[in-house]
Amino acid sequence: KQTPSPSLGKDRADTVIIGGGCIGVSLAYHLAKAGLKDVVLLEKSELTAGSTWHAAGLTTYFHPGINLKKIHSYSIKLYEKLEEETGQAVGFHQPGSIRIASTPTRVDEFKYQMTRAGWHPTEQYLITPEKVQELFPLLNMDKVLAGLYNPGDGHIDPYSLTMALAAGARKYGAQLNYPVQVTNLNSRSDGTWEVETPLGIIQAKRIVNTAGFWARDIGKMIGLQHPLIPVHHQYVVTSTIPEVKALKTELPVIRDLEGSYYLRQERDGLLFGPYESEEKMKLQDSWVTNGVPPGFGKELFESDLDRIMEHIEAAMEMVPVLKKADIVNTIAGPITYSPDILPMVGPHQGVRNYWVAIGFGYGIIHAGGIGKYLSDWILEGEPLFDLIELDPNRYGKWTTTEYTAAKARESYGFNNIVGYPKEERFAGRPTERTSGLYDLLKSKCSMGFHAGWEQPHWFYKPGDETGYKPSFRRTNWFDPVGREYKQVMEKVGVIDLSPFGKFKVKGTDSVKLLDHLFANVVPKVGSTNISHMLTPRGKVYAELTVSQLYPREFMLVTGSGSELHDLRWIEDKVMRGGYKVEIENMTDEMGVLGVAGPYARQVLQKLTNEDLSDGSFKFLQSRHLKLSDITVTAIRISYTGELGWELYHRKEDSVALYSAIMEAGQKEGIDNFGTYALNALRLEKGFRAWGAEMNCDTNPLEAGLEYFVKINKPADFTGKQALKQIKENGLKRRLVYLILETDNVDPEGNESVWHNGKVIGNTTSGSFSYSIQQSLAFAYVPTELSKVGQKLEVELLGKNYPATVIQEPLVLTEPTRMRLQRKGESPQI
Repeated sequence: KQTPSPSLGKDRADTVIIGGGCIGVSLAYHLAKAGLKDVVLLEKSELTAGSTWHAAGLTTYFHPGINLKKIHSYSIKLYEKLEEETGQAVGFHQPGSIRIASTPTRVDEFKYQMTRAGWHPTEQYLITPEKVQELFPLLNMDKVLAGLYNPGDGHIDPYSLTMALAAGARKYGAQLNYPVQVTNLNSRSDGTWEVETPLGIIQAKRIVNTAGFWARDIGKMIGLQHPLIPVHHQYVVTSTIPEVKALKTELPVIRDLEGSYYLRQERDGLLFGPYESEEKMKLQDSWVTNGVPPGFGKELFESDLDRIMEHIEAAMEMVPVLKKADIVNTIAGPITYSPDILPMVGPHQGVRNYWVAIGFGYGIIHAGGIGKYLSDWILEGEPLFDLIELDPNRYGKWTTTEYTAAKARESYGFNNIVGYPKEERFAGRPTERTSGLYDLLKSKCSMGFHAGWEQPHWFYKPGDETGYKPSFRRTNWFDPVGREYKQVMEKVGVIDLSPFGKFKVKGTDSVKLLDHLFANVVPKVGSTNISHMLTPRGKVYAELTVSQLYPREFMLVTGSGSELHDLRWIEDKVMRGGYKVEIENMTDEMGVLGVAGPYARQVLQKLTNEDLSDGSFKFLQSRHLKLSDITVTAIRISYTGELGWELYHRKEDSVALYSAIMEAGQKEGIDNFGTYALNALRLEKGFRAWGAEMNCDTNPLEAGLEYFVKINKPADFTGKQALKQIKENGLKRRLVYLILETDNVDPEGNESVWHNGKVIGNTTSGSFSYSIQQSLAFAYVPTELSKVGQKLEVELLGKNYPATVIQEPLVLTEPTRMRLQRKGESPQI
């Protein structure tokens, strides 16, 4: 039993962790075990109060995300050894688990997931109905078409798990103090914190918010509105069922995806937990507006069986022995949801030394892995692998309470729906973050959601099948995207690029700062380049375009999903280095239009007196000019690889600028294009994308970015020493460029790559190439298999397709074609 010790014990700490659920305690355990001597955890009532103690405790290797599999895998491996290490029983059962497919689309989804599991070490199998029945003899097999089986899965007792982690944390020297409530947080000018409690103040180098559904209240103390909302989750436990009691081995955990529930054995009965639809599920929104009631700790909500009746009926049909069973217990407790169900983990932009690990819809399976991941990041100064999908900075001021509530409903209700490639979810949209062109374009295209923004994926023409029609194979956007591709290659197209993250950096130290931040040289005034920020270990933290607009005044541009992720990194470097610069985030005020294609110059020239000829406005130059009396900053660059400009302007000028360009391009046959066509165009040119070909899992040399990395420049940029070491040691793998012979399916990234019957690598992105009418993909493979002409296979939907490594790029960029033409060589497109 816990014996509370309400004392602070000390008035200084390296790290103060706020919240004693399984996540906070796991972080304390990992930090202390790694040798951090000064770790203090503060819990306001007792350990496991909140969501931990009433969790159903499911553990699974399965996750549709790529790197979250690593988190799940680490957690399970840790839980297997924890009892031995701490002497505390954890009640860990590993009977395996089976996801059940009862529709053909679900079988496709399982095949899609299998190709993403192949290059991970976790065991996962697609199994036949016969095998499903053998493992779970109590199933009604009428609808079962297949199962996705993870043998190492199971469930653990959350209370015992947390107590074992707590015992470990204390053993390695962490202090766990409760009941101690945090009443206020003050940040000091040197970046440290004062943590106020009724027992006094602790000074901390950093604080970590792991406060579960109190995380919002902690955030509010420092002016942050964390987008979290408590959801009512119910599960039901039955009395003894004779057929269950008679079994020799424990039943595997079942997830009936069409019925939208999980079911597992609990002693000699069954436990099952449904996820109701968004109309029926219940949010505890009063906690968002008024805060969590004081004193709420190990309480539950009133249960409501009517709300889950249809799931109970589905479960009785799938597992008929349930019909005769009595319900002995119904648990209805709060679980915290973020808008997309994924937790928020890492340092927070805009506040120094404030870290979060909050918003866990599945805290038990994440606890072990996240404790290790965060503790490594805190101690090493960078994450050990990339988890941008958990970045707390993926949300911003646009994430309102209404949005959070709408999304949490949708995410809870969609818990078990089919996860398609290119998935869109429509609740809470649009946010207030729309580009100047949204109203003009919204009825003409299929919009995608990017960091709060709406951005056209592809445009409709008469005769097209419009709307969002997800599929694992080619679907309604396939031909229209080909049409837009052709538009840009043969005429001229316009694309809304307003979601880009855009920062202004200026000041006496701006050149010095950027020289230290980026592996490329700092561009001259009027020039632009592509630059990468590397981590101390030499991984690719970010890719930005950098333009020096005026002496010592720069514009930095990054992808929509990396806006605050990159800004936080830059701000951190400024603080640590004491650089004299000002940084302004211009993302929401500034619109961007891309104009690209052979007639781009002809169209834009009609709107300005400035000379746009190749001799006067060269590739990778930037300048200020007026187009049809609208002030723009024009950069001659295009992610399409064709002749093009990006036009940066005030958001309120977007409609006028777009209309003027469309009007001017009538004769040239100007038209719109969206991000799907952009992706096909950039892949043909061999352009890499951050988040796919490069991220914190890859170094720039294996990603083929040598051209942008000036390892011999005088400045000691972050990651330089590590890069020299990587170069000296030689590369173990390389990014290669593949063509595939497929049928009605195209690669899109993260598929397994095979050679001689073994998985040897993975794709990073892919698409159909409309120029050669074949599929194209980037992939990482061992260096010895990276030569041009090498034959490999790529697995798509359960089938291996022949692939060949080819010379990149497939299509030369416009600047390269021009250069060859000038030399009198005939460029091939």
